[in-house]
Amino acid sequence: MDYLLIGRGFNYFITMAGIRHASMFRGLGPEELREIEGRLRIEKRKKRDVIFSEGDSPDWLYIVMEGKVKITKLSQEGKELILEVISPGEMFGGVAVVKGFPYPGNAVAMEDSALIKIARPDFLEFLKKFPTLLERVLEELGARLQDSHESRKNIALEKVISRIAALLVKLSEKAGRSVPGGTAIDLKLTKQDIAEMVGTTVETSIRTMSRLKKQGIIEERDGTIIIKDLPGLKDLSA
Repeated sequence: MDYLLIGRGFNYFITMAGIRHASMFRGLGPEELREIEGRLRIEKRKKRDVIFSEGDSPDWLYIVMEGKVKITKLSQEGKELILEVISPGEMFGGVAVVKGFPYPGNAVAMEDSALIKIARPDFLEFLKKFPTLLERVLEELGARLQDSHESRKNIALEKVISRIAALLVKLSEKAGRSVPGGTAIDLKLTKQDIAEMVGTTVETSIRTMSRLKKQGIIEERDGTIIIKDLPGLKDLSA
């Protein structure tokens, strides 16, 4: 991603676009949005850039404008586990910022990305000042914590094929688009990415994806996963 626009006009465009697409800001009035917009900052990151690391001070709340960000953690064996993928319009770092404890994981750009960020003191002030924003943030954090709990439970208890099926169903709901013959997951995921997201080896991920292809449940086109049989995938994830 290479932005050619610079200066105040670009800053205004990208911050207002971030406000418009971020679910946490829905329901706020024009004056509230203008006040928030005045304290947003812009950050551009290249693919594989580390945005923050586990244990860092929670100085900023982030919202993805463009691109994708993964939240990762190292397992006891030293393997990287992808806990979640943050898509445009979604925030990350929120729990640490609200609670005031260090970031509990690592945030890494999966592709060239544009972010907007809010300093922790400003964000906490907005939560006190705007009840609608507080309600939205609590809803989003609650849903995020529940998803994280379910992901960790699945890693511990379910078979690999069930974990991968559940992951693909979740990603189809989050980043899916309709294409001829099924639903495309609008993320470029490698077999290693999938392995890290479900806590398995790359070899097992490859075998499992091949099995799903042979069963006619998924296919891959130009590196994009297409779900051809969503009900069948949901049955495997149950």
